[in-house]
Amino acid sequence: MGDMSKVLIGAVAALLATLTPAAAQGVAPPTPKPEMRQSCPGLIANRAPAVIPAAFRLAALKPDEVRLTYIGHSTFLIESPQLVRIATDYNDMVRPPVTPDIVTMNHAHPTHYTDHPDPAIKFVLRGWAEQEKPAQLDLSYKDVRVRNVPTNIRSYDGSTERYGNSIFIFEIANLCIGHLGHLHHTLNQQQLDAIGRLDVVLVPVDGSYTLNLDGMVEVLHALKAPLMIPMHYFSAYTLNRFLDRVRKEWPVEIAAVPSLVVSRTSLPKAPKVVVLPGH
Repeated sequence: MGDMSKVLIGAVAALLATLTPAAAQGVAPPTPKPEMRQSCPGLIANRAPAVIPAAFRLAALKPDEVRLTYIGHSTFLIESPQLVRIATDYNDMVRPPVTPDIVTMNHAHPTHYTDHPDPAIKFVLRGWAEQEKPAQLDLSYKDVRVRNVPTNIRSYDGSTERYGNSIFIFEIANLCIGHLGHLHHTLNQQQLDAIGRLDVVLVPVDGSYTLNLDGMVEVLHALKAPLMIPMHYFSAYTLNRFLDRVRKEWPVEIAAVPSLVVSRTSLPKAPKVVVLPGH
């Protein structure tokens, strides 16, 4: 065999080695499902650290800790090291025992918002569209940043209310906590990129009023958060139906109390579902 033939054969072999089996057979590879692919944008930990008065450290949490307390339905009380208190999906039926500094709301049902928030609340963040323009929220207060990613919801008549829901992201103590609100659909790549990687996700698990269980599991796989906490589950039956489904995917832990302190160092090494009591 001549030198030229050897060169040609070697070049063809090298080219074939770079092709996937699908490409070598002329078949396009499958389109990958959307998934989280970046860190949480604008993390407060990447900025110059704020000065935390000693009194705050002694009175409440360590500088790297966040306390999550499940109040019920879709409402959590989130507390920061500087004692900023946030209530999610604040409404007239389920409210935390203390006045929060910040409240977030969604538009699906009256159990997710109120037109009459406590006037002592400093910041009221409404997560739905006004005049067909999606809510664009980005608030920094003390050691907390709150921002949103809009999603659509189904209206009572079956139509779509564009941008009627927001996924709220709370950046606190080097953690990113996402509250999915009244999520009605899976997330596309653009929405996942806007959310950024989450450490904790608060997820509605009723499987009917919000996204169905298979769809919600798909969302959780895409988000890749190490800690997943159910909400919006109405009853033990509804919760157990979700848990029976997700035990095929991740371990499940049932907490004894509705409050949990989280830090980056205490996050699970592998994804886990933790149930806080109350519904």
